Amino acid sequence: MTKRNALITGGARGIGAATAKVLAKDGFRVFINYVNSTAVADALAEEIRAEGGEAHTVKADVRDDRQIEAMFALVQEYGGVDVLVSNANMSFTSKPFIEQSWQEFSQKLNDEMHAAYQTAQWAAKVMKDKGYGRLVFISSTLSEAPAPLFIAHGTAKGALDSFNKYLAQELGSFGITSNIVAPGMVETDATKDAPAEFKEMIRAFTPTQRIAKPEDVANTVRYLVSEESSHITGTYNPVCGGAYLQ
Repeated sequence: MTKRNALITGGARGIGAATAKVLAKDGFRVFINYVNSTAVADALAEEIRAEGGEAHTVKADVRDDRQIEAMFALVQEYGGVDVLVSNANMSFTSKPFIEQSWQEFSQKLNDEMHAAYQTAQWAAKVMKDKGYGRLVFISSTLSEAPAPLFIAHGTAKGALDSFNKYLAQELGSFGITSNIVAPGMVETDATKDAPAEFKEMIRAFTPTQRIAKPEDVANTVRYLVSEESSHITGTYNPVCGGAYLQ
């Protein structure tokens, strides 16, 4: 059977790295996208290869159309993308609405959606020709459960959630599924400096009584890109231990 290609944007650290590892174990040829973390991405690829997997690194800023095009051209050399995990982290201004400018707010919204839109479109064109594809977007529970100072981030992720539904509707007949994975707090480099009291508060009101690990999110992605999930599309999947039940 021909090996399928999985491209993970923001794949060098945290959730992206954990996803690259589990997909490589499942037999995917993984492409680890990164912007600045060259040494980290190379080390991850070497770790995957040492365990018998196939991994390639690809440097590209997914806010830049030319770099996106070059990234997909590289994957095309190996047969084109079969799975896209849209995970690249976009910085945002953490401020209350009253104090935040439109420029600060729209920067996050534009970066988030531009990266998701452009990479998904490149992927979908290839997937349509193949009659097969899996799109997974990493969102956040903050799109559904607002928190102070996260208005830019939560709104951008809310737009991503809606975008996902439209892709599921439009692309399903081509054999392409599209789904959201929405983590709550996850123990990564991005959250390591969060106050211990805050982490304990999150843990205390989480039914599973723990904070997620990157592997928890990666294993959800793993299922959504598997053959077993072929009839699941357009869904929003919170990975938060039940912390944000509705």
